[in-house]
Amino acid sequence: MIAIIDYNAGNISSVQNALNRLGYESIVTCNKEEILKSDRVILPGVGEAGTAMNYLIEFELDGFIKGLKQPFLGICLGMQLMCNSSEEGDTKCLGIFNSKVKRFPPKEKVPHMGWNNINALKGGLANEIETNSDVYFVHSYYAELCNETSSQCDYILPFSASLEKDNFYGTQFHPEKSADIGEQILKNFLEL
Repeated sequence: MIAIIDYNAGNISSVQNALNRLGYESIVTCNKEEILKSDRVILPGVGEAGTAMNYLIEFELDGFIKGLKQPFLGICLGMQLMCNSSEEGDTKCLGIFNSKVKRFPPKEKVPHMGWNNINALKGGLANEIETNSDVYFVHSYYAELCNETSSQCDYILPFSASLEKDNFYGTQFHPEKSADIGEQILKNFLEL
């Protein structure tokens, strides 16, 4: 069973539908016991960092998440919340990944929305994914490049398209909306 953490952020149904297409059962929950019993955990996300982080703190999921041992995937805002901090709302985040989340400078159209390629691939999510594969992004904030960057994208500047550390994984892009490439990335996570 896969637990999708419900923390008042959007995109949960898209993630659940993608898992269903791959033949996996999931539960949407913020119950710690159900999360602990699950084989995999996903922190989806569409929303604002400060509000989402406050929800995790209110339900005592902040320290709890950091202690999980099963494979854990943060998507979009979910990945950003796994970093040290976010400029969005001047938010202190979970600190799993040693990266800061910053707002794109207003040189190009922000938010970064649509298909873009990823490169410099490494790690468990990259199995059978070719460099320069296109995935779907929607974001105004980005995680800086760091030692845990497992793929990167270039929009205005290079940023972390995905991050990996131990049992924790994150994608800035939305694998559930990224067609065959995204499906393979989700499959890679589910088969870790």
